[in-house]
Amino acid sequence: MSALRAFSSLKGVAARQAPLRFQAARSYASQAKTLKERLAEIIPEKQAEVKEFKKAYGNKVLGEVTVDQAYGGMRGIKGLVWEGSVLDAEEGIRFRGLSIPECQKALPAAVAGGEPLPESLFWLLVTGEVPTDEQVKGLSAEWAARAAIPEFVEELIDRCPKTLHPMSQFSLAVNALQHESLFAKAYSEGIHKSQYWDPTFEDTMNLIAKLPNIAGRIYRNVYKDGKVASIEADKDYSYNFSKVLGFEGNSDFVELMRLYLTIHSDHEGGNVSAHTTHLVGSALSDPYLSFAAGLNGLAGPLHGLANQEVLRWTLKLKDSIGIDASEEQIKKYLWDTLNGGQVVPGYGHAVLRKTDPRYTAQREFALKHLPDDPLFGLVSKLYHIIPGVLTEHGKTKNPWPNVDAHSGVLLQYYGLTEQDYYTVLFGVSRALGVTAQLIADRALGMPLERPKSYSTAHLKKMFGAN
Repeated sequence: MSALRAFSSLKGVAARQAPLRFQAARSYASQAKTLKERLAEIIPEKQAEVKEFKKAYGNKVLGEVTVDQAYGGMRGIKGLVWEGSVLDAEEGIRFRGLSIPECQKALPAAVAGGEPLPESLFWLLVTGEVPTDEQVKGLSAEWAARAAIPEFVEELIDRCPKTLHPMSQFSLAVNALQHESLFAKAYSEGIHKSQYWDPTFEDTMNLIAKLPNIAGRIYRNVYKDGKVASIEADKDYSYNFSKVLGFEGNSDFVELMRLYLTIHSDHEGGNVSAHTTHLVGSALSDPYLSFAAGLNGLAGPLHGLANQEVLRWTLKLKDSIGIDASEEQIKKYLWDTLNGGQVVPGYGHAVLRKTDPRYTAQREFALKHLPDDPLFGLVSKLYHIIPGVLTEHGKTKNPWPNVDAHSGVLLQYYGLTEQDYYTVLFGVSRALGVTAQLIADRALGMPLERPKSYSTAHLKKMFGAN
């Protein structure tokens, strides 16, 4: 399996032998290489690894496809390669083989905090290696140095009406950044395909670096006074993002952003935003166009928008039966919801069959930083009640909470109450995972994605149906 995850091995040590892998990865500390320098060393090794694996195992069957899967949104079909993360139905997401608790333990954090810095996770996603503190500090500085957005993009955002949804503005601004794409320029000038990864890397670095200024400007324009603070060159990504939002004075909120941006970054390749970014990128669209397409998918209520949908449902429950409602009252409310043909949002997942570890990470953050918050208390009650009701109801394969069941409560507590903006936060985070994969796609020479499709009439003919 290690060769299937071409970028996931840390010096060939098994994925779950985390302490040994951490030690091996940190051996690069003395070299103090930049991310691009280290990536340039890794790419030839991984290209050879994938080539050798495909030659030996290319005709092996990964799985079969049923008619139900074809009609059911390709659910569960094994047909993608995604290097940064793999989602296990029982244990949840692993970033390059590391679980969320392992990432929290191993990845460099801010001096005054404990949660991993998103910069450190991006390094891990791109290289498969745990970076050193020095390497992460260098990446923070590089992103800060690239953070300025063109004046015409600032004007474009400023001219948007406040009634235009924040995600529409976000996608619009990212598309506009394509004006500066180094990949598009290099491709038009005839760059050799073996070097596609280089301008893709540069576009990705520029894109990620500029997202806080874009997202912050949208937030300040739509909900505040339109004034956007400047990026600080010696601060980390999450601090600067919090600053442009206007929350840099609250160190706990900054720490929440570090956690939020890390755990929402990647969830393997089959979800809508990840797959869309990969699909559009397979046509050799540059990272700006590819990520903008992924953002449009993330904006859907069955994907990133679910974050705010859960919070709205929770607040409606609170308003209906009270924040101190008893277990009996909550159960009745749940059954009324289910018997009314509605779902309980935030519970269940297309792949997971246990509590989402991203939910658990946020719950532990809340227990540490806001244990007495009444809304968190209500969410905790729901955590202990809803799975039993859904199990008894019998129509939910996974009755346990997913990441969306918790994040809105944390944001509300710290004063970021504008629910329509929550998906923008998700988008800033998701950029880390999907663009890391774009770099891998170009490095490994992944082709245009073009699956075969059939009509219902043709399927009926294939199986002799009338």
